[in-house]
Amino acid sequence: MPNQKLFEINTRVWIKKFPGVCSLSEVPIDYFINLKERGFDYIWLMGIWKTSSELIEKCCYTPDLIMSYDKSLKDWKKEDVIGSPYAIDEYKLDERFGKEDLLAFKKQLNKIGLKLILDFVPNHFSAATKYLIEYPEIFLQGDENILRNNSFTFFKHEQLDKVYAHGRDPFFPAWTDTVQVNYFNEEARTFMTNILLGIMKLCDGVRCDMAMLPLNNVFHNTWLGLLNKDNKPEKEFWEIAIKEVKKINPHFVFIAETYWDLEWEMQQLNFDFTYDKRLTDRLEEGHIEGIKSHLTAEINFQMRSVRFIENHDEQRAVSKFGKFRSLAAATVISTIPGLKLYYDGQFEGRKIKLPVQLGKESIEKISGTVSRYYERILDITKHEIFRDGNWSMLNAIQAVDDTSENMLCWIWSLKDDIRLIVINYSNANSRCRIMFNFNAIGKRTIILKDLLTNELYERNVKEIVDLGLYVELKPYTSHIFQLI
Repeated sequence: MPNQKLFEINTRVWIKKFPGVCSLSEVPIDYFINLKERGFDYIWLMGIWKTSSELIEKCCYTPDLIMSYDKSLKDWKKEDVIGSPYAIDEYKLDERFGKEDLLAFKKQLNKIGLKLILDFVPNHFSAATKYLIEYPEIFLQGDENILRNNSFTFFKHEQLDKVYAHGRDPFFPAWTDTVQVNYFNEEARTFMTNILLGIMKLCDGVRCDMAMLPLNNVFHNTWLGLLNKDNKPEKEFWEIAIKEVKKINPHFVFIAETYWDLEWEMQQLNFDFTYDKRLTDRLEEGHIEGIKSHLTAEINFQMRSVRFIENHDEQRAVSKFGKFRSLAAATVISTIPGLKLYYDGQFEGRKIKLPVQLGKESIEKISGTVSRYYERILDITKHEIFRDGNWSMLNAIQAVDDTSENMLCWIWSLKDDIRLIVINYSNANSRCRIMFNFNAIGKRTIILKDLLTNELYERNVKEIVDLGLYVELKPYTSHIFQLI
């Protein structure tokens, strides 16, 4: 499995960047050719499914959401609030798009070598979904007593005169614009599997929102008071659903948004890739030993991990890390194994996180420093050595002081080609020595070219072999060396 790149787009907002464009297939193909040339493999169109506009007034003006709108878009108006794309009414295209348009768009992407990823939200639907009327048995029911005791997590559907649960993450309040699918119900499992089989005809893969919530143990523990333990299914939903899809299209890609150290379990259920939020958090914390420890995991697990420093759920990297630490973090995720996820606006250094309920974003000044750095790092890492080569961690050896502990270093090799990456992930000047294998036969010196700056360094082979390569870096700076 090669190391690949995924580009996330907030579709309902992003398409407005193209004046006069009303459909996906009308977006200039040069936009995507540029992404392909920068080494990308997948385009994730986030938020293209039909939602329920009637819930906006009821659910999208809570004090916390209004505060987030004020923070991200100073002059927002009511018409800018378009509802969460994760409260899906049905798996039909949003009115801004269309099925034939999407298929034409997919054909364009596939023609230039890109694959299309769409959302699948397994846990819930919009609380106003038409499926509640058509298939009420697939949703998790409560009763009047439960509703009286917890009117935030439960609601009464007036037309059906029944009580249902809102979708939820057990560690947070319920999403009041949603209704919970009952994964202890076989009809619900079959229904959701059929949804996946339908989505499969429109794209090359799915990013599965909060994919751990339907797991048997997680679902049982979340809804303990409503479920009969004896009804717990023998198999996991994902085990069945992914098998059914891959039976028809073995190349269809499943990406799991997952947390709580369940990544390995999700990979065993045949997810191709799983989110690596732990690395994101350690990079944010500056926990260097934790980063090093994390990257000692088994290589196949790492290659199936989604590496990111921002996405639509996260704060923008420049705001979260600071400009220069964000670039060091970007160097980390860009030069380790796995599926690298980048978010629209990340390359320009956008600072403002946009709530998914908004359909308009503020105008921000592009950071030349950030955009030039990403241009360089993407150009470097599109080389085949970062896709098909062998990766291994290296130890930063103490040089003249104890700052070697601030240094992250690893190496990629493919045949006789080598890339040596060294990152000072701290706010102090740092030094270390690095021992690594290279072809030193008959050589007194070697030349190292830093691909980030194009500077050349001539170094003594004997010193490297005996003591290790000496490296000194300023705070949050990096070397990506090619031996020439």
